[in-house]
Amino acid sequence: MQPSKTKSELIDAVAASAHVPRGRAEQVVNRIFDALSDALARGEGVELRGFGTFSVRDYPAYDGRNPRTGEPVHVKPKRLPVFKVGKELRQRVEAAGEAQASRRAQAEAARAEPATLEVVAREAGTTPRSELPRS
Repeated sequence: MQPSKTKSELIDAVAASAHVPRGRAEQVVNRIFDALSDALARGEGVELRGFGTFSVRDYPAYDGRNPRTGEPVHVKPKRLPVFKVGKELRQRVEAAGEAQASRRAQAEAARAEPATLEVVAREAGTTPRSELPRS
């Protein structure tokens, strides 16, 4: 799993790609997060086409069990933010994962069987140097 990008790194990326000072990029990122948080707090959804949809889901109260002791526990109702990934983002992530898996498989194959000049020559359809007549 790849390491997560922090908010600070996101701000740096926005500043670099938009060619704006870091302070301005920080204001923009903070305002986007604030607007998103405020909308969810009001129970509204936020749809970002191609990226995904943020919404609030209500969960009812239920009786559960403490996994450590097995003792019954009442769980209160709650409202939690949820994210549903958009089609374009899903496809982009899947394509990146497939490319990464392909590169990983190629690297593993290269480690498992190191390519020697003889192997390369045979694959190219030429005679390896070790099999050439000596003069």
